[in-house]
Amino acid sequence: MVVAGSGPRSVVTTASYEARRFGIGSAMPAARARRLCPDAVFLEPDFAYYRAASADVMAIVRAHVETVEVVGLDEAYLELTGLPAPHASMRRVAAQIRAATGLGCSVGIGPSKLVAKVASDAEKPAGFVVLTREQACARFAGSPPGLIPGIGPKTAERLRALGIETLAKLAETPAERLSGPFGARLAGELRRRARFEDGAPVTEERKVISESRELTFDRDISDRAELEGVLGGLVERLCRGLEAQSRRGRTIGIKVRLDDFSTHTRSRTLPEAVDAADRVGPIALELLRRFAPPRPVRLLGVRVAGLEPASEPAADQLALPF
Repeated sequence: MVVAGSGPRSVVTTASYEARRFGIGSAMPAARARRLCPDAVFLEPDFAYYRAASADVMAIVRAHVETVEVVGLDEAYLELTGLPAPHASMRRVAAQIRAATGLGCSVGIGPSKLVAKVASDAEKPAGFVVLTREQACARFAGSPPGLIPGIGPKTAERLRALGIETLAKLAETPAERLSGPFGARLAGELRRRARFEDGAPVTEERKVISESRELTFDRDISDRAELEGVLGGLVERLCRGLEAQSRRGRTIGIKVRLDDFSTHTRSRTLPEAVDAADRVGPIALELLRRFAPPRPVRLLGVRVAGLEPASEPAADQLALPF
């Protein structure tokens, strides 16, 4: 099964493990995925359904564990300290999730968020891996540094240029050797993460600092009026989402990718937070007009950042005392 749009420029959002064996992966052009596995079932993305399913799963999790840090639609950290039988509790959670929703999940248990995260990825799908820090170091010693969250492709590439291709090698590399290319602070952090040292607490607070909507066109667009119409629709979708979440933000930005694949962003910060289309739209439109795309546009997006709860009346609303 492959989740992807149907347009000629659509990319794969995700794929089942069976489809991945054909070489299909996230962000791959959907047309290539169809060539690699023509018998796969292709489904259009349905984020409203994903959010509803996520809410059902997280409700089950929260019924068993007091402190839950949600980090995405399908991922969360749980604080298990104090539970009398944490391993048995997590097996019950996984079983209840499957019984109630039909969804499987992978569980990783460790002394830190870092160990738990890597353990949860180790035996997907439906894995259940419990590791100490020392066990994690031994099990993943020969793995590439990119296995660790926070070590992205560019950092991994720079490490390879230094001859550092495994976590064990990174853990034993002197800090002085890493400080030159990475700086003292990042050098120390890389060595700590390679040794699976992590003191970050599990927190219930979920910081969402921005919300965006964007669209990749089936054909490049040069017509300014057409672009402005698309932008208006994106603003409407974005603001409906913000209002549903009771969030607003002060920074409004646009993203424009041209036909040469160059990506350009423009933004403006307002004195007060907004969430309404009639406040976001004019700013986004002005940013687009000032940028005046010099080439046909491949992708257009709009973003509101610096989000905060919309718990107080907006500046242009009248607060009535009772």
